[in-house]
Amino acid sequence: MGTSRAGERLIKAGPIGVRVGKVLGKHNMAKHFRLSIADGLFTFTRNQASIDTETALDGIYIIRTNVPETQMDAATVVTTYKSLGNVERDFRCIKAIDLDLRPNYHWTDTRVRAHVFLCMLASYLVWHLRHAWTPLTFTDEHRPDPADPVAPANRSITAQSKASTHTGADTSDPVYSCRSLLDHLATLTRNRIHIAGHDQNIGFEVIATPTPIQRRAFELIGQPIPTTLK
Repeated sequence: MGTSRAGERLIKAGPIGVRVGKVLGKHNMAKHFRLSIADGLFTFTRNQASIDTETALDGIYIIRTNVPETQMDAATVVTTYKSLGNVERDFRCIKAIDLDLRPNYHWTDTRVRAHVFLCMLASYLVWHLRHAWTPLTFTDEHRPDPADPVAPANRSITAQSKASTHTGADTSDPVYSCRSLLDHLATLTRNRIHIAGHDQNIGFEVIATPTPIQRRAFELIGQPIPTTLK
């Protein structure tokens, strides 16, 4: 007796507990019931105190921290937690979107560490570029600080204008996503010029004429456009 095959009555306490545990695990409701299991016996009652507590918090997301209130008040805790979305975006960028941390084809510990270090360094660089290039992208430059940190974020008028016109707030220049801006900058190429009638080893290198957007991108990061690459 005590078999747990479908359609057969369970007698032993062990198989009864296993079957009940599967149901409770599936629905995650164990805390709301008081169970009594023995050979040939299974009864349950509702844990009303637990149900009432859950009902009072239904639909409420609670964030708990051990940081003292003198260091972070409730609003700061919520704002800090919501900023983790930026960290998640950066990890997606590292793992798949831009930097391809995975798959990893290195087979030694040293090379794996070097690969991960370069990806983290590249992600840090992208983070700085996103901030520097906000005038050229759809990023909200002047997002208003919400009075209530749990309220939905609102975009500034500048960001709404960018989204509707696909141009900069103060110019008629187009705006880009960070990825499309990098693709546009990739067209700033280096060309090697060979003079007809001379040895092929004799020549010189020039950079393609930059577009206004490319010039502005370099201005925003405080760097001149190199005339040659060394």
